[in-house]
Amino acid sequence: MANKRIGILTGGGDVPGLNSVIKGVVYRGSENGYDVMGIRRGWEGLTHINLDDPISTARYALPLTRENTRTIDRTGGTYLHSSRTNPSSMKKGPSYLDVTSFPSKEKKAKDGKVSVVHDMTSQVLKNLERLGIDYLIAIGGDDTLSYAARLHKEGVNIIAIPKTMDNDVRNTEYCIGFSTAITRAMDAISRQRSTVGSHERVGIFRVFGRDAGYTALYTAYVTSIRCGIPEYKFKLDKMVELLVREKRENPSNYSLVVLSEGSEWEGYEVREYGEPDAFGHRKKMSVAEDFSDKLKEMTKEETIVSDLTYDLRSGEADFVDKLVATTFGNMALDCILQGRFGSMMAIENGCFATVSIPDPALGPRKVDIETMYNTERYRPNYSSKVGLPIFLTHS
Repeated sequence: MANKRIGILTGGGDVPGLNSVIKGVVYRGSENGYDVMGIRRGWEGLTHINLDDPISTARYALPLTRENTRTIDRTGGTYLHSSRTNPSSMKKGPSYLDVTSFPSKEKKAKDGKVSVVHDMTSQVLKNLERLGIDYLIAIGGDDTLSYAARLHKEGVNIIAIPKTMDNDVRNTEYCIGFSTAITRAMDAISRQRSTVGSHERVGIFRVFGRDAGYTALYTAYVTSIRCGIPEYKFKLDKMVELLVREKRENPSNYSLVVLSEGSEWEGYEVREYGEPDAFGHRKKMSVAEDFSDKLKEMTKEETIVSDLTYDLRSGEADFVDKLVATTFGNMALDCILQGRFGSMMAIENGCFATVSIPDPALGPRKVDIETMYNTERYRPNYSSKVGLPIFLTHS
């Protein structure tokens, strides 16, 4: 009798630790008699694969074994590659299919533009069946996992694993990639202190965080600097005053601040550009550059602006991300063995847990301002931590 088959994919932006999940699933799966099929380029692999074309099949479907995954956990990125694809909202499909034959609807972007998108879920289900995939493990952030929730409703035996350096997936206190991102940001800021101090300037760092400020907040926490986060619009004159005063009181005559890409001050809105991606997100102009312009205009102080965004997701995972990623991969196998589908691997109250795949309608998880952010000093809140889990999400 043929072995049961597990499919696995990674969607959205890459983060360190993804390969540890993949390897963990393959190794544990093989021990329990499962075959593992890697789906390349995320959800695109299940919409674009043409199983009647050997070239297309080889591009999007990769059998995974102990041999070809033996060393993948030693590098960052994703062995299976990724894309930002939303099968339920596609403007264009693969060349061999007529996308207009799938259900369509009008979709209105934030800029008012209306486009026609198509729901290719029926094609995804068809390809899962033809690939012989009995169980599917989807690794991604809130966008990728929103479609995992859709497939769960369609009856697919699906397991979700949260990853994003924004750490903003609901129902979990931790997402793979977050610890490495903070470690990278901390190291970069520590290195650049000497340059910012040598030139006696205000250092302004930009990190990812479109909707939630966890990356900026925890970076500020471990580097003892100020931060701006999307959940709270700071007062421009007050932030500038704090930075200038701190600079003048510093024997080295410099100060630092880290801003989430989605952070704003009162009277300012982050500017966007380019076409929306499959989930409706446009790229954001640099709030760090705009803040720098305002600070120089108001104080004549010189600045150094550093965009840390993509550097934070580069390279090998740190200890925490390797530990969590490997554990999440093995927990996913436990769920398959126990028949617990529609589940997401998580950390809850500081402990490993299985929870429900988040409801996409709720959107990303946000920083709890009252417990985590000091709105007077524009710094993390350092007090009253005894008895709380390490990655506190609310009081």
